[in-house]
Amino acid sequence: MTQDLVVEIFRESLMLSIELAGPLLLISMVVGLVISILQAATQVHEQTLSFVPKALTIAVLLLLMAPMMMNAMNDFMMDIFDIIKQISRHTAYG
Repeated sequence: MTQDLVVEIFRESLMLSIELAGPLLLISMVVGLVISILQAATQVHEQTLSFVPKALTIAVLLLLMAPMMMNAMNDFMMDIFDIIKQISRHTAYG
């Protein structure tokens, strides 16, 4: 296993984590911003008012994005298993 391969795996794992968590974080930030603007306009400053909409939004997004997220993680793990198979084959015969 070379250093380039390790760096490539690390880079792919970081990109996958950004791909999976990015939309959830972005939408959560937008919902939080909208709730903050509404709280400032109405002068109602209750902590739970921002938590509940964000939690519901994240839950709905997780339900909608679950198939895509599982496919992306499955593809990544299959790539990792292929690399492990190549390494073990190379070390067994090398």
